[in-house]
Amino acid sequence: MSGPALRQLHSHRAIHEGGLSGAIMKTEDLVEFLQQNDLEMANRACDELLDYWRTRVISHADAEEEGLYKEILTENPELEKEIIQLTRDHDLMRLAVKDIETLREEEQSITAEMMQKFYGLMVVNELHSREEERLLFN
Repeated sequence: MSGPALRQLHSHRAIHEGGLSGAIMKTEDLVEFLQQNDLEMANRACDELLDYWRTRVISHADAEEEGLYKEILTENPELEKEIIQLTRDHDLMRLAVKDIETLREEEQSITAEMMQKFYGLMVVNELHSREEERLLFN
């Protein structure tokens, strides 16, 4: 069963906005360290950003799938297509995080490919949140 915050639009939106704004701030910190050529801090910021995506955004997605989506589907089976689409968005974010993890293991430095994936995560997350709120709370 999902918690009450996931079932109410205003609190669910606050979770989304907080998650995305945190990712944006942490990405900006990473970029700033790279621009300053502070590689030690950049690597630390990159790992913290990756951890943030796992523990804040992906864990929220997991909670939605394990509780909220199942509950909504039970109450409104006609939303099956929408739930599948929203779950696919989560899967895309998980894939991007996994790709970044793999690149971190393979590379000695932060690459343009990693940064593209971080920016892509923010775009997918923003679009997903907007659509989820529109589809499930209207």
